[in-house]
Amino acid sequence: MTDTTAELTIRAATEADLPAIVAMLADDPLGATRESPDDLAPYIAALKHIDGDPNQRLVVAVREDRVVGTLQLTIVPGLSRKGASRSIIEGVRVHADERGSGLGTRFIEWAIEQSRLENCQLVQLTSDVTRVDAHRFYERLGFTASHVGFKLPL
Repeated sequence: MTDTTAELTIRAATEADLPAIVAMLADDPLGATRESPDDLAPYIAALKHIDGDPNQRLVVAVREDRVVGTLQLTIVPGLSRKGASRSIIEGVRVHADERGSGLGTRFIEWAIEQSRLENCQLVQLTSDVTRVDAHRFYERLGFTASHVGFKLPL
């Protein structure tokens, strides 16, 4: 699952990567209200759960030994679309220093290619309605805003 291109490595995340991952998750107005970089215990437990599920991939992008991006790719087997599997891209973050460098594009292209390798027929993702720049980014990569998403906090 490791991919190295132009000084960028995409690999499975490890516990040692969690401080950098959580810092990126918290580094925006939405994440600042819901993440806790000072307490990694829940993130360690979540990583163990993710690592134990063969349909989950939590990855990091590393440049010069520094974690500069993260995303989670989930493979979902299904019955609809003639039994097609789909993938879900979640938790995409690029370090502030790397935004505009092409890393986001490379990262999403990596996730799409991994989805193809898993024989997925569809790649989907959600993005908060306030993330207008992210919407433009995903549309440039060929994604369409085709559905309305709903959430129910528990």
